[in-house]
Amino acid sequence: MEAIGHLDRRRLSGLRGVFTDIDDTVSTHGKITAEAYRALWDLHDAGLHIVVVTGRPAGWCDHIARFWPVDAVVGENGGFYFRHNGHGLQRRFLYDAAQRAEFRRRLEAVRERILAEVPGCGIASDQPYREYDLAIDFCEDVPPLPRAQVIRIKALFEEAGAHAKISSIHVNGWYGDFDKLTTARLCARECFEIDLDVDKEAFAFCGDSPNDEPLFGFFPISFAMANFRAFADLVDAKPAYIADEPCGAGFCQVARCILETRRTHGGP
Repeated sequence: MEAIGHLDRRRLSGLRGVFTDIDDTVSTHGKITAEAYRALWDLHDAGLHIVVVTGRPAGWCDHIARFWPVDAVVGENGGFYFRHNGHGLQRRFLYDAAQRAEFRRRLEAVRERILAEVPGCGIASDQPYREYDLAIDFCEDVPPLPRAQVIRIKALFEEAGAHAKISSIHVNGWYGDFDKLTTARLCARECFEIDLDVDKEAFAFCGDSPNDEPLFGFFPISFAMANFRAFADLVDAKPAYIADEPCGAGFCQVARCILETRRTHGGP
């Protein structure tokens, strides 16, 4: 990771879009500041594709796709993307309703084991709005757990044969073959006719936690917020750059770099 001040800003002049996480990337301690939301609008108004890539549930993503200045939302760590095309909401699930129901059924046993073996954790308050995964809260609406307990939650998911990722607030576990990067690729291809494997230099990614690792490792222009340092030792594929500020303030810094470069050098 390099400090954002070491970035050669000419690399940003060819950007066509930004993929970004939400929690503790755009948001700050559970709130989206006016400045961070303005930064999203400014990027959107500059003509960039904006795609949110989050662990948050389908219910939240429905709202975000409809009301935020974004082109699409990848949710539940890649289980689907939603896109509002001006005529209605397009929902693209990787697995059908029957498969999703079976995944949730299998997660019930995992849920009971985690709650029994990791005192102090809880079921995430947004769980009723999820289609695929089980979200275990370790600091959003419960007192923060020690890191060893957070890692134990992840291990219990994996012992049950599920995928698991740690975010800044939850451990998400799911069945099915996908992650944030899988569906970001699919979304770019189906929504924008862009092959990210060919055009990855034309997009930046912003994130803050271990569940962003697939995207940190994929995008040459990737940014972590300063709060990522708390998780850096859990991540092998590090972001290219790290902002000076945490959470939404860091996102605003990244947005300013992109927008100032476009004003100076132009953009596609």
